[in-house]
Amino acid sequence: MTDAIVVEGARKRYGEKRALDGLDLTVARGTVHGVLGPNGAGKTTAVRIMTTLLRHDEGVVRVAGHDVRTEAAEVRRRIGLLGQHAAVDEGLGGRQNLEMFGRLYHLGARRAGARADELLERFGLADTGRKAVKQYSGGMRRRLDLAASLITEPEVLFLDEPTTGLDPRGRAEVWSAVRSLVGGGTTVLLTTQYLEEADQLADRIAVIDAGRVIADGTADQLKEKLGGDRIDIVLRDAGQLAHAASLLPGAATVDEDRRLVSAPVNDRMAALTEAVRDLEAAGIEAEDIAVRRPTLDEVFLHLTQEVSA
Repeated sequence: MTDAIVVEGARKRYGEKRALDGLDLTVARGTVHGVLGPNGAGKTTAVRIMTTLLRHDEGVVRVAGHDVRTEAAEVRRRIGLLGQHAAVDEGLGGRQNLEMFGRLYHLGARRAGARADELLERFGLADTGRKAVKQYSGGMRRRLDLAASLITEPEVLFLDEPTTGLDPRGRAEVWSAVRSLVGGGTTVLLTTQYLEEADQLADRIAVIDAGRVIADGTADQLKEKLGGDRIDIVLRDAGQLAHAASLLPGAATVDEDRRLVSAPVNDRMAALTEAVRDLEAAGIEAEDIAVRRPTLDEVFLHLTQEVSA
């Protein structure tokens, strides 16, 4: 089985600015592949190229088995795109919007209506299909947007920051819908500002900076780049931070503002037990103590700071 997306050495310039600088990316079929990066890293340019909205200068880009430059029409038949901004008409009802999209894709009146009903049911909007979209909540609107991007049953779906501006409930609703899609075999490429979103949804994550991929792997693999588990201890007295740091294994770091001392550990339970014992013996009082894995936020900051250094 071929991969859903293959990008090899893609480059794109705007005058002297390099938006993409040798981007390499492979997305397996039936997975969610997250794409993270700071503003200006090249995420949106990459999505526009993969969805045939922009031509790249160099390299090879294939989506759903077809070259985006020489077989653009074939690519467009096989993809869906949900951008950052709503594409639906707020004056129309949900069903009317989906029927309209179906007619624009030449499905015919009967097929467009049937497909609209299927998607409203699938995304939990059947009871609101005749209500004007302006009366929908933010999460409902994005679910309707997502439904509209699936009118043609695409093999590959591009989600460009799909939950920007949504409250936690709305984001959870969209996450649930995305999981359902992938369970049905759809491939999803997801760009997002929310690292928690990538952690929750993505099977693999590519971190992009300066127009190229600087890291790619599962969330756990990326977190391991920071050395695995860490023990965090918040002290009652900031004056004891240095003493507490000397009791911990490995290279401890100290944050005086948060009264926090942190250090990498290998054996989670043994480290926790030893730290509690050693602190008590030294007369150091801890307000909080925990062993945790690095967050994706920490990995992201570490990787992008390395590139800019």
